[in-house]
Amino acid sequence: MQTVLAKIVADKAIWVEARKQQQPLASFQNEIQPSTRHFYDALQGARTAFILECKKASPSKGVIRDDFDPARIASIYQHYASAISVLTDEKYFQGSFDFLPVVSQSAPQPILCKDFIIDPYQIYLARYYQADACLLMLSVLDDEQYRQLSAVAHSLKMGVLTEVSNDEERERAIALGAKVVGINNRDLRDLSIDLNRTRQLAPKLGHGVTVISESGINTYGQVRELSHFANGFLIGSALMAHDDLNAAVRRVLLGENKVCGLTRAQDAKAACDAGAIYGGLIFVPSSPRAVSVEQAREVISGAPLQYVGVFQNADIADVCQKAAVLSLSAVQLHGSEDQAYVNALREALPRNVQIWKALSVSNALPARDYHHVDKYIFDNGQGGSGQRFDWSLLQGQPLDDVLLAGGLAADNCVQAAQVGCAGLDFNSGVESQPGIKDARLLASVFQTLRAY
Repeated sequence: MQTVLAKIVADKAIWVEARKQQQPLASFQNEIQPSTRHFYDALQGARTAFILECKKASPSKGVIRDDFDPARIASIYQHYASAISVLTDEKYFQGSFDFLPVVSQSAPQPILCKDFIIDPYQIYLARYYQADACLLMLSVLDDEQYRQLSAVAHSLKMGVLTEVSNDEERERAIALGAKVVGINNRDLRDLSIDLNRTRQLAPKLGHGVTVISESGINTYGQVRELSHFANGFLIGSALMAHDDLNAAVRRVLLGENKVCGLTRAQDAKAACDAGAIYGGLIFVPSSPRAVSVEQAREVISGAPLQYVGVFQNADIADVCQKAAVLSLSAVQLHGSEDQAYVNALREALPRNVQIWKALSVSNALPARDYHHVDKYIFDNGQGGSGQRFDWSLLQGQPLDDVLLAGGLAADNCVQAAQVGCAGLDFNSGVESQPGIKDARLLASVFQTLRAY
């Protein structure tokens, strides 16, 4: 044990002694009630578990979230999390034990106290502040310390997340009878990340152990792939860095998905409730799903999606005007717009409005060589036709700036998600008739995307 980790642990010993003086165990031990939220149970089940983290700062990134409001964060996490992790280390993570009761009162899930725990006092303190589980790191504890600390936690009906980061610690975790093992993909000695650690260590943990992959998880593709090795994930920094926390969670749990061709406020709400991030508004007069600005306003009133306006060879002034009056997040170009058009549009649009370009895929992949294009939509040609192209063309391609469109529905969305694009673009496959979305089909599609 050396470097970053050794420094943190040395400082933690000083912190513990100071806190014992300030808040002696005898002053609160009689008030401690056993936990009634069961951490181990919360992580069981067929679905992949998510421990979502409240984290203001870290040694590797500094301040991650300026606007750190634990109650608000927990109120969003409660819709998605199996358990909620709270950083309580003050010096390196700007955490606090005071955050624990705030989060506990804002969400019904078990609350994990994430800290460098080296003394039973910290576990009593964590439970007094309403934590239901604690992190014990084998990189900082010997076997005797671990046994003592986990016994204290279990005596308070708290769960333990046992963290390992190499093969030797993995063997110790098995010998110590750890129920939930977190594989930290970050090397706490030098802060580097390696997702292969989960792939290498998880298969050797044996049956009956719940495996959680920690650190460096920030995309839906990683989650889908690593869910073959891990029972769940602990995710913090990838979420905390985004202003729109709701969208950030959806991006990782479900992908960056869009429901296009919205014509009714109730359909926008159904798309949002199901788990979409983007809503598509079509301003192409020939489309059966075309809307006017007034209709678009009505759709937008239905739900706080990020709205994308779809245009085809439109006048740039018209595109900019609609983007402005409707506060669009992006404009999607579906015609034969060339680089000169895109350049002129980029010059005219506000910086915070992205430009997306739809590309037709037939028997070969088109080049993605536009400047000033933030995302591409790969479709089979005419949008909303319900036809798909040959997805095998996408194998081995970097697809983190691509949404996949064309004939997507509940029966093929998992196969589509496994292709590896940033997200999926749904339209006719979630409709009862052109322009009328079916709330049950939408719910079914997103439940299917989350069933891993």
